[in-house]
Order: sequence, then C-alpha cells, then structure tokens
Amino acid sequence: MKKLFRAFLMCLSMFTAIPVPGRAWDEEARPLMTLFLPAVGLLVGGGWALLAYLMGLLALPALVAGAALCAYPFLITGGIHMDGYLDVTDAVKSYRDLDERRRILKDPHAGSFAVLAGILLIMTQFALLASAGQGAEIFTLVLIPTVSRTAAALAVTVLRPMSVSEYAGAYRRGIRRSHAVFLSALLLLELAAGFALLGRYGFAGVAVLLGYVHHVWRAYRSLDGFSGDVSGYALTFGEACGIAVFALI
Repeated sequence: MKKLFRAFLMCLSMFTAIPVPGRAWDEEARPLMTLFLPAVGLLVGGGWALLAYLMGLLALPALVAGAALCAYPFLITGGIHMDGYLDVTDAVKSYRDLDERRRILKDPHAGSFAVLAGILLIMTQFALLASAGQGAEIFTLVLIPTVSRTAAALAVTVLRPMSVSEYAGAYRRGIRRSHAVFLSALLLLELAAGFALLGRYGFAGVAVLLGYVHHVWRAYRSLDGFSGDVSGYALTFGEACGIAVFALI
C-alpha cells in the first residue's frame, strides 16, 4: 500500500504543478506510476469542473470565464504537456530526415512551427470555452483529462519507445502486460461512464481518444518511436478535440 501511495505522489509531482510534500521518488514504485495517471487526470478534471462552476456562480463575463478555463489546464500541469506539443510540432513539421527531426525534438529553442501551433491552439481553446453555453455539462471537464491521461498511460505501456527517449531501457522495466489490460479496461469504462452519466457529452471522451490516437500515430511514424514529448503532443491535441465537443455539441 505504501508503494502504491508513493507511486501516486511521484505521478502527481511529475505531471502536475501541485506541491507534493517531501521527496516522493522511489525507484521501486516507478513501474506503478502510469497506473495513477488516470487518477491524476481525475484530480485535474475535478479542479477544472469546479472552476467552471465558480465562474458560473459568480456570473463572470464569458470572455473572463473562457480565459480562466483556457489557462487552467496549462497552469495546473506546469505546461509539461504543452512543451511536448510544441517540441513535436517543430520536429514533425520540419519534414527533415529522421536524425534531424530527433535533433529538433531535443532542441530547447522554439521554432516558428511551435510558436504558430501554440498560438492557434490557445486561441482555439479560448474561443471554444468562452462560447460554451450556460447549459453545457461542466462534468465533461472531468471526463476530458481523465480519458486523455488513461490513453497516455496505455501508450506508455504498449508502444515501442524511441532509442533516445527516457522511456527506453530502465524506465520500462517492471511494467507488466497486466498493466495494459487494466488500463484498456479502465479506458473503456470511462468512455461508457461518459455516455451513461453525461449523455451526448460522452462524445467528448471519444473525441479525446480519437485525437490522441491520431496524433500519436502521426508522431510515432515521423519520429520512429514513442516518447514523453510524443505523449504530450497527442494529449494536448486530444483534449482540444474534447473541448470542441464540450463547447459545440
């Protein structure tokens, strides 16, 4: 039980900006971290839905509420997934050879493709969230990051990592096939619960998954393998797809 709790704290400290007391890292608990990504998504989504509720309670202007809701997922995660989105966009859009694409991926400087993609993404999410009607089901904001992180955990578990990725080698030791089975079942349960509890807003979960899979496939082919940046790239786009359903359905 202590190992599970340490794995949760490690996952929370790595993938969010939420302060975690003490030094939570434990190498023995590392293989269990991915199992707690859905829980982190649930926590992030709960805060997002609560913020949406408070915006409505205060009757703030739509543009103010939209700005707050747009900023929240980037701030609560410390921008870690957006960083992957920008890095992979630069690499994939360069259309260079594989070695050069991987070099661009690791380059700490932001290129023009990354800047443009980041601006367009934020503008789009802001416009969608600001235009969501009063009747929009705010619990959809719980579903979106939960599904995206469950998909990310499954991808980390089953996809071949790039040889230059931190997911290669020692990081993957201890990850079992049963983890993939558990995460697959959990993902299906989340999608089913989305429709059961949220009605048509359950399509937001499907949109997240489809967006994630599409962008993982695109980056995986371009970079010949999976990495944390690839996951952040796909997660960010997938959540944008879910937001579109939330605002427009």
